[in-house]
Amino acid sequence: MRIAVCDDEKRFVSDFSAIVERLYRSLDIAVDEFSDGVQLLQSFRSVKYDIVFLDIEMPGLDGISLARKLRELSEDVYIVFLTGHIEYALKGYEVNALRYLTKPATEESVHEVLDHVLKKQSSEKSLWLKNRDGERRVWLSEIVFIEAQDQNLIVYTLSGSHEIRGKLNDYEVQLRQEGFFRIHRSYMVSLSKIAGISGKEITVAGGFKLPVARAKEHEFKDAFMSYISKEAF
Repeated sequence: MRIAVCDDEKRFVSDFSAIVERLYRSLDIAVDEFSDGVQLLQSFRSVKYDIVFLDIEMPGLDGISLARKLRELSEDVYIVFLTGHIEYALKGYEVNALRYLTKPATEESVHEVLDHVLKKQSSEKSLWLKNRDGERRVWLSEIVFIEAQDQNLIVYTLSGSHEIRGKLNDYEVQLRQEGFFRIHRSYMVSLSKIAGISGKEITVAGGFKLPVARAKEHEFKDAFMSYISKEAF
């Protein structure tokens, strides 16, 4: 797990990191420390953080404004605000904040938040995508569809796309069990991300329109109706 904590009070940041170290010494958890929002925003563009802890009242780029910018870059990062003023809580709904911690954060409150996220991550399935830049973990719930292009695959997610070497055949059996369906020799789609069906074409999250192969029409409709039925009850 990768954590970012941003607060203009450097003593608070160091104390927070010490709490995480004491609680999770045996786990692979890294904490990156920032004293202003601009620094964190720059790092966030290249580093995938699981959770960010943000002080609301910071000079320059305040926590609420920073959270809005972070949310534009990632839909799945957990945002936790650090504040002594509960009146800011309503603004947190605008950026889907996980919760608020009163400053100074206690060991008990930090433990509660991190355990919540760790349990959520352990129950959610993912794929490890490997390319020339290294390996990246992508949650299945974030994947919209996968496109085959020659010897490569383009994995489209809610927050972007990733190109890897491989074939759809390598993932078809595994992903079909997780709510995906191969609608065409070049496309495998998450049934949960389908926004509309029109003839031999479907629309998925993000507005992409994908073709359904004639040979797949009946099987796809059966699979989709079965998925809808399970979700409804």
